Amino acid sequence: MSSVGEPGGPVRRSGVGELATTGTNALFDSGVRTADELARHSGEGPPQSFGRRFARHPLAVAGAVVLLVLTLAAVFAPVLAPSDPTPLLTNAVLADARQGPSWEHPIGTDKLGRDQLSRVLYGLRVSLTVGVGVALLSVVAGVAIGAWAGWRGGWVDSALMRFTDLFLVIPALVVLLVVANNPDPSFFGLFDLPPATKVPGMVLLLAALGWMPMARIVRGEFLSLRERDYVEASRAAGASSWRIVFTHLLPNTIGPIVVFATLAIGIAILNESVLSFLGAGVQYPAVSLGQMIADAEDTVGTDLAYLIFYPGLVLFTLVLAVNLVGDGLRDAIDPHSRG
Repeated sequence: MSSVGEPGGPVRRSGVGELATTGTNALFDSGVRTADELARHSGEGPPQSFGRRFARHPLAVAGAVVLLVLTLAAVFAPVLAPSDPTPLLTNAVLADARQGPSWEHPIGTDKLGRDQLSRVLYGLRVSLTVGVGVALLSVVAGVAIGAWAGWRGGWVDSALMRFTDLFLVIPALVVLLVVANNPDPSFFGLFDLPPATKVPGMVLLLAALGWMPMARIVRGEFLSLRERDYVEASRAAGASSWRIVFTHLLPNTIGPIVVFATLAIGIAILNESVLSFLGAGVQYPAVSLGQMIADAEDTVGTDLAYLIFYPGLVLFTLVLAVNLVGDGLRDAIDPHSRG
């Protein structure tokens, strides 16, 4: 009697181990490969393969270098800043007001005599803190809800997606302005929340209004991946739902998650800057790039235009670098990229 693997042999019912092997082979035969499998196939380890893929994008590499420099500048702002960004407005400080770029003040001083370079460095720190914090919270919430909905399906999926849709139709900018100007940030005593005009409160507020796209992306990926042969094989082999989700599904969703996280950083930085520009963002004594741009909005076309130019340039460069890195990471992590 012919065996199952021989041509023309009869098909017989497979055991659990054989079914898992068959499912894995079907995965390979269908042309689906994970990043590690592609790396082994090309004779490289995953780190080398990832680095090679990322290095193929010179703009992404340039963005990563710029982002690293800006991050280090923000982290070491207390060391790099020539002076206190919010000094006491003494006569000596006020006497230095409206000075253009010089050796003592590389990018000048503002209308009150405060050093612009110091304020830009500390504003950069606030922007990066808000961006990274919002991205982390949005990813955690979005992945948790999207993964649960996509894996469970049925009424759980429907309930969670309707909940997500409810948040999607909320006019975010209106809510941000209302909450930021609310004198009672605890929502009438229901929650013990920091005010939205401080960095922790701004992070929570922006994350609460920004996790929905991540949830929908992850839910769509899970709905597709859970029907793959290797997932069926894992089920037949007795793997638990937790093991399947964390071993097979989430690793194959890492590409969209990383791309969303990088985009979320840029969007959060811009949102914080817009709110600060409108006077509803991070308030004094904290310094933000949007706040500096708002303070200098009447200097366009004058000799003090540098007050709006440098914060705007740093903000533009930061958001552009984040998006370039996101594009490079997407292509580097994508298991279907060709080396």
